[in-house]
Amino acid sequence: MQSSNSSGVLAVPFRRGTQLSLSSAIKQYISTKYDQHPDMFRQDLDVIEALRRDAVNVREAHPSGVQKLQAYAAQLVWISGKFPIDIGADFTWYPSLGYNTERPIVHNNLQFERTNIIYNLAALYSQLAISSNRNDTDGLKTAANYFNQAAGVLAHLKKEIIPELRTTPPDDMDEHSLESLIQLQLAQSQECFWMKAVMDRYKDASIAKLAARVSDLYNLAGEAAMHSEAISSSWIHHMSAKHHHFAAAAQYRAACECLEKRKYGEEVARLRDAVACVNEGLKESRGGYLSKIVVEDLNSLKRRVEEHLKRAEHDNDMIYLNPVTPKSELKILDRANMAIARTPPQVATPLEYIGDKGEFGPALFTKLVPYSVHLAVSIYEERRDRLVNQNIITELETLNERIHEILSSLNLPGSIQAFEKPLGLPGTLVQHAEEIRQADARNRLQRSFVDIEKLRATDMAMFEEGRELLRVEEEEDNRLRMKFGTDRWTRPESRSEPSQGAKLWNQVGDAEGWFATSASSDEVVREKFYSAEPTLAILAGPDRGIMDFVPSSRRTEIPETLKPAIGRLRSIYNDVTRLESRRHRKAEALREKARGDDIKSDILAEAARLERNQTVATAIVPAHFEDFFDKRLDSLYEPDLDMLQKEGAEQERLLSDLIRINREFESQKKTAGDKGNREREQALQKLENAYYKYKELTSNVEVGRKFYNDLSRIVGSFRDSARTFATERRREARMLEDELNMPPLGNLSLSQREQAQPPLPAGSRNGASGYQHPAQPQAQAEPSYHGGPSAAAPPRQQVHSPAEAHIQAWAPVSETVAPQPQQPRANPVQHIWNQEMPLKFTKPSGSSVGNTTPSHGNGPPSGTWDPSSGIRFG
Repeated sequence: MQSSNSSGVLAVPFRRGTQLSLSSAIKQYISTKYDQHPDMFRQDLDVIEALRRDAVNVREAHPSGVQKLQAYAAQLVWISGKFPIDIGADFTWYPSLGYNTERPIVHNNLQFERTNIIYNLAALYSQLAISSNRNDTDGLKTAANYFNQAAGVLAHLKKEIIPELRTTPPDDMDEHSLESLIQLQLAQSQECFWMKAVMDRYKDASIAKLAARVSDLYNLAGEAAMHSEAISSSWIHHMSAKHHHFAAAAQYRAACECLEKRKYGEEVARLRDAVACVNEGLKESRGGYLSKIVVEDLNSLKRRVEEHLKRAEHDNDMIYLNPVTPKSELKILDRANMAIARTPPQVATPLEYIGDKGEFGPALFTKLVPYSVHLAVSIYEERRDRLVNQNIITELETLNERIHEILSSLNLPGSIQAFEKPLGLPGTLVQHAEEIRQADARNRLQRSFVDIEKLRATDMAMFEEGRELLRVEEEEDNRLRMKFGTDRWTRPESRSEPSQGAKLWNQVGDAEGWFATSASSDEVVREKFYSAEPTLAILAGPDRGIMDFVPSSRRTEIPETLKPAIGRLRSIYNDVTRLESRRHRKAEALREKARGDDIKSDILAEAARLERNQTVATAIVPAHFEDFFDKRLDSLYEPDLDMLQKEGAEQERLLSDLIRINREFESQKKTAGDKGNREREQALQKLENAYYKYKELTSNVEVGRKFYNDLSRIVGSFRDSARTFATERRREARMLEDELNMPPLGNLSLSQREQAQPPLPAGSRNGASGYQHPAQPQAQAEPSYHGGPSAAAPPRQQVHSPAEAHIQAWAPVSETVAPQPQQPRANPVQHIWNQEMPLKFTKPSGSSVGNTTPSHGNGPPSGTWDPSSGIRFG
């Protein structure tokens, strides 16, 4: 923890980052993912490298660091529109708060890099405030402004940046830690306004209102800190002490106002409450958590308030005789809030400061096609293909299927062919048979089924690998949760982890549904093939076999009464088949049109227009192209959508005529008698149906192949995301487990008795809790721990917070000092062994600690250690 040694305020420490070559990662990404050569951007690469180097090296409170951090953060926002978040650079940063500040956190995440830079900007504002000269009013104004900006930057980080992190934030940047830091900066800003009011001799009523608000803000900071895993005990005690200090100061100033207004009974009541508040604040000094100056200020305030209380009670008892107002009837003091979180515009809207004449210089990589444009191209192509294939071509195929359903129900063209070609094979049937043979239809379909099964198996293997990674990670997490308990193992469960876990487990359910549905569809297609396979085998065979399958008609001539009906039926049937053939050509032309629909040059022009006109206030994202997509799709494919309605209307008219004319034909057949033609008609129709079934199956297997190829990309991405998620969760679990397994000081049995060890020399180290003065009375020592339970973070001393703060406060103009840098890990104890003290072994029973004489026998203890006697320090 970092704090000021000359004032009663706390500075946010810097997060420490390590150097890496960001330009190398960007160069590599451009080389592998873009069509442009990275040498085109040599100057931009040098600039981004210099910006990062300067920003990471900001480690001291100097105003020049503000622009370095702001400029780099702004360019990070800009290039996030050019590159993906996981660009390939492992950004390494060390926490600034908590008990693991020497344990690095590494993420391949541009947003993580920006998060740390913005955090350090807030830390810089905080430290600039502390380094300001607060001995005059101008210095106090400057400090308050810096504190307000620190709070504003932290608030922006919490609300706008952390939600876009896509991973669990570090402990010192979680919601509670950031909220505590925000309220702490506001409290210290408000304290500056209070100091200025004291310095300028404002009225007591005004100073009381300012002090009351200071106390409120310190209380809010402390409450949030209690829920944080990163804010240390020393900071929490400091916040609580300040809360009580200013509660007392506010009541003191309110009492001064009561004296002026001759409210002597209320004056006594408020002074008594001020004494109670300051005593609560002094309780926080137990254990050495507070700095010396903070304690001195509390004691100074206590002396002054007690002096005034003694005088006020005496005067009221002897002279005024006013009844003392009960505390419950004291009016809660008004608040005057002066501290406001202000986010600098360079942080809130950074892109407005990038440009040829901008504060942060020209935008980098402007000639590089933005990553968002690549995504937008993919989105457009996916939307275009869905429109063409599902909304148009699939609808055309549905119309064709209806044609074949109607023709099959009418036994067409078999009924016509039986009369037109009573002997031999009809020409269209011969053509269909030849097509079946040339395509090797049966083997082709069977090979397609095998290919589809392989694709499905590959997809399933990738999916199961990802699902198994998630399942194993979930089991490991549950096992550790059972081991440590839900109170200590506090991270979210895998299925509810907000950044990736919930999304991945939802994908598991989606993918299982896809595989189940596709398996059912595959089975339907196979059954369709098995039902048509015997007839396809006949069509694929020689003409002799087909002729044997199709019986000849006993009537070789068409009756004269049937010729007009057959002619009309043949004409309308040909119209229907021509309609179907025309549709096939339209569908193929539409596919060709979609393949030639290259949007890249047009979308680049649109992206340039958006950037040039500054129609967007943030980095360009695919959503900015929605209107452009809609207009382009409408202009290119709206005529094809309109064509669907015309095709449907024309088909219904033709089919209606076909059904009517076929009814007339059937009536004429009965009149003329059709003996000898029924068997031939059914055989020809069965062969025709098998041919159309083959065409339908060919379309089905292509759809299946495309489905599994598309699914391969989805489950592959799912598996990779699951692997990354599981790896990150394991790393996080190891860190958390290491923390929970750290042996707490409470497991040591330490004696508090004076004779247990010789007095420590002045300045001797008192363990991890800092330095303790040897003259400190023994009665002030906190009780030692005896085998307390282990915890994720060392236990903290209870922070005293009154249930109700009728707060107000006072402090001298010279102000207080923040706690000395400490890292307490347990309630302090009076006697902690150090390396200069000897080890003494003694039996645990029958003797007191420090007694070198055994309880039995008169001689000195044996030089041989008895393992059963245990070990005692002291």
